Amino acid sequence: MGITSGIVLFAVIWFMTFLVAIPIRLKTQGDMGEVVPGTHAGSPEVHNLKRKAWITTGIAAVIWAVVASIIIFEVVTVRDIDSWMFNRMDGTSHVK
Repeated sequence: MGITSGIVLFAVIWFMTFLVAIPIRLKTQGDMGEVVPGTHAGSPEVHNLKRKAWITTGIAAVIWAVVASIIIFEVVTVRDIDSWMFNRMDGTSHVK
């Protein structure tokens, strides 16, 4: 795995983790009982995005380390996945 693919893998894992973390402990204007005129009651009042971003970075780093290790040390390869699911990479080509 190259540097660019490692950065892309981290970015994908980070954003997926962040999207899971955003709704956790979110307090809406409706929950607080103070809805600003012209806004939806489900609009966030207390969201703690900075804290969630730091927590997400730590969790994403751990997940990235596990996934990167699996890729680098070839614990599971594309051929392994193919042999378990599709069996299309048997070495013969059917293209003429």
